[in-house]
Amino acid sequence: MTDTGEDETMKHVCRSCGYQSPKWLGRCPECGEWNTMTEEQELSHKKRSRAGSLQDPKPIDQITLAPEMRLTTGIKEFDRTLGGGLVPGSLTLIGGDPGIGKSTLVMQVLDRLSIKGVRSIYLSGEESAQQIRLRADRLGASSPLLHVMTGTCVEEIMDKVRPFKPGLLAVDSIQTMFTEDISSAPGSVGQVRESASRFMAYAKQTGVPVFLVGHVTKDGAIAGPKLLEHLVDTVLYFEGDTAHIFRILRAVKNRYGSTNEIGVFEMKDAGLEEVGNPSRVLLGERPEGASGSVVTPCLEGTRPLLLEIQALVGSSAIGIPRRTAVGVDHNRISLLVAVLGKRLEMQLGDQDIFVNVAGGLRVDEPAADLAIVSAMISSFLNRPIERDAVIFGEVGLTGEIRGVSQPDLRVREAKKLGFNRCIMPKSNAEGRSDFVKGIKIEGAASLQELFRALF
Repeated sequence: MTDTGEDETMKHVCRSCGYQSPKWLGRCPECGEWNTMTEEQELSHKKRSRAGSLQDPKPIDQITLAPEMRLTTGIKEFDRTLGGGLVPGSLTLIGGDPGIGKSTLVMQVLDRLSIKGVRSIYLSGEESAQQIRLRADRLGASSPLLHVMTGTCVEEIMDKVRPFKPGLLAVDSIQTMFTEDISSAPGSVGQVRESASRFMAYAKQTGVPVFLVGHVTKDGAIAGPKLLEHLVDTVLYFEGDTAHIFRILRAVKNRYGSTNEIGVFEMKDAGLEEVGNPSRVLLGERPEGASGSVVTPCLEGTRPLLLEIQALVGSSAIGIPRRTAVGVDHNRISLLVAVLGKRLEMQLGDQDIFVNVAGGLRVDEPAADLAIVSAMISSFLNRPIERDAVIFGEVGLTGEIRGVSQPDLRVREAKKLGFNRCIMPKSNAEGRSDFVKGIKIEGAASLQELFRALF
């Protein structure tokens, strides 16, 4: 028997987090998930070829910076999320629920860059070339520089891609790819990790930007080991509900820009369309003179968004009142209800409470606390809040209203859309009585002061 220079090793790998163990375990000690350990056969090479000569250590002030040449796609919402465009040699992972629009977005990006003269390859391991052509016709993607390729073997793909020398490569999806060096099935932890490593090496060696489309688990995380997110340069999540037309592209990791930026899109028959002013669209159907409706300015990265917070408070017909929250944290609602009962003596414990963020968006920052409280009070008393007022601030357990970041941006966005009154934390309002002409600034330090300002 001849020595091939390779050792076969058996490992048990967690499908959820990538933890490795020499023996099978019922529960992963790393992430705590049950029945996620799978047996994999992996080949470890005794000798690995060197990618290149190692450079000597160099003082950091003597390292020359090459000019950063970003590829702008022309899709402003997409470029904003990436931090200004695609960086050469970057590896970008795009995840999202099935049918949310990941493949549609990648196809539109490739088509825009192809129109600009960039030769691109759309590599699919899930669809045939005819199916891709049907989608391209629907999206109006017909550039001759946009090429389509189907396959799942990484070695065969690289044999075709390297001599072609594309300017951009998109892989849809990474879970369908496999390498011949590992005997496990496509989609397994080892295959996903090794396939992503091959595409990363290709991107870094050639300077070609690479997109990886990733499936997500039932919990919303990208399927495969957590190492997959550590390998790539940028991780983008495509969020939204198929029942709503809006889609949010959010960067959760970005080595070349901010991780707080988002892009807002609207799903239409001809593909994804940018929403340049989402605040105006989200408030377009706001009811007139209805109680329980409050507008709050929230920050997504450097972009302020005006969102409508709706609350419905009514007597419970059953013994156990219901608490339903859509777009906000359910636990936050319970906390704010308890604060209202303690600090304002407004007992809502026997009331059904429903809170919703109109438009299908989600609000995570504490600056929305004051708007949620105001909406619940308005609905409980059945007294509407002025239509031209916006409210923001964080509420503490003692009923105090705490300051939030970037109040100037929030107020300017409200003024831009015609609001002329803003209730904010007193610490944010100090010295800002006239920093934006045409809008009245009011500060509140406690829930009692908020109540007096509203009613």
